[in-house]
Amino acid sequence: MIRRIDLRGQVLSRTELLGVLPRPEVGVEQAVDVVTPVIAAVRSRGAAALRDLAERFDGVRPERLRVPVTALDSALADLDPQVRAGLEESIRRVRAVHADQVPGEHTTVLADGAEVRQRWIPVRRVGLYAPGGLAVYPSSVIMNVIAAQEAGVPALAVASPPQKDAGGLPHPTILAACALLGVDEVYAVGGAQAVAMFAYGAAGSEPVDGEVLCEPVDVVTGPGNVYVAAAKRLVRGVVGIDAEAGPTEIAVLADGTADADHVALDLISQAEHDPMAASVLVTPSVELAGAVEAKLADMAGATKHSTRVTTALGGPQSAVVLVDDLDQGLAVVNAYGAEHLEIQTAGAAALAERVTSAGAIFVGAHSPVSLGDYLAGSNHVLPTGGTSRFTSGLGVHAFLRSVQVIEYSREALAEVADRIVAVANDEDLPAHGEAVRGRF
Repeated sequence: MIRRIDLRGQVLSRTELLGVLPRPEVGVEQAVDVVTPVIAAVRSRGAAALRDLAERFDGVRPERLRVPVTALDSALADLDPQVRAGLEESIRRVRAVHADQVPGEHTTVLADGAEVRQRWIPVRRVGLYAPGGLAVYPSSVIMNVIAAQEAGVPALAVASPPQKDAGGLPHPTILAACALLGVDEVYAVGGAQAVAMFAYGAAGSEPVDGEVLCEPVDVVTGPGNVYVAAAKRLVRGVVGIDAEAGPTEIAVLADGTADADHVALDLISQAEHDPMAASVLVTPSVELAGAVEAKLADMAGATKHSTRVTTALGGPQSAVVLVDDLDQGLAVVNAYGAEHLEIQTAGAAALAERVTSAGAIFVGAHSPVSLGDYLAGSNHVLPTGGTSRFTSGLGVHAFLRSVQVIEYSREALAEVADRIVAVANDEDLPAHGEAVRGRF
């Protein structure tokens, strides 16, 4: 079912590793071609295009793209009490972690009357995406909304695909999660078209023809499939984005001490997200590799989404990678830069300190990715496709801008005036120097 890649006895550079490690055949680059006309349609035709695209991609044409507040209230009232308890505990834990992420302002005094102050200012408005295609993610609503709320963003909008079984509204649990978090601007819009709506805004016919349906935002965040990731790439620069969070990935670095059942269950848990999901085991233990492969063969057929799981595990994006030792294994996972990296080895905590590229690191036998998906308190909106080498998972920082405030007295400026003039003249920008000298 899942293929093997044997790297034992090979000394490979990072570039060479990137050439042999598993990746999906359809990447963001190819998806851009599909998504470009979708974004153009939303930008030019607004709400009319959004309804047409919902009918095309989601199989339902929403009567109202903006969800009525009464529907949010009803969804919360009808929510299963056990699900509500789980969401409320997730909200409590995620809020505690993200509240601690908010950076404090500080002032650096360089001399009497010379100071530079660092301020953090939230963006004005954000668009938050919660997937709802093959699976429904109220947990993604929590991750997006709380990070923005704790950053102090004053205006939040959530979009999630319309569901045929829900009369063209997003899934009821998505709506209930929004209600729990106090979000009342919610749209029944999915996929790349939601990203376009947030980036460019959308005029529409509700409630009055020509009235703006959705105002443009400053930042778009949230996970999604490869087409959502491609849409983010296309609108980046018009708006800020968190990351190109495409189909999910898990890499497990494990040695002979790992439990094969645990490893197999964790690989399957990510494979059930999407046929393009990536599940990768990196191990120096041939015995563990064989045991996990056998467990996958048994378990994949018995799980609810067996077709999806089997497709993902058998795809080019998934593999069991054999290495000589854990040092080589670390080189492999650092090159791969997984969205989720589990370390199930002896001395796992020490190995985790040597990881340089991962969206989130799950340490030890009792920290599965599923914990992070719901109740760890961490954020599950994470970079995929190797982008963890230069970007981070979602947090309050995604919604904050750092602004430096410079304040010098006359005396403090006089102290450095000659040096400013000297450097300005050396750069052949004499007017810069005169702007300082002219004050004296």
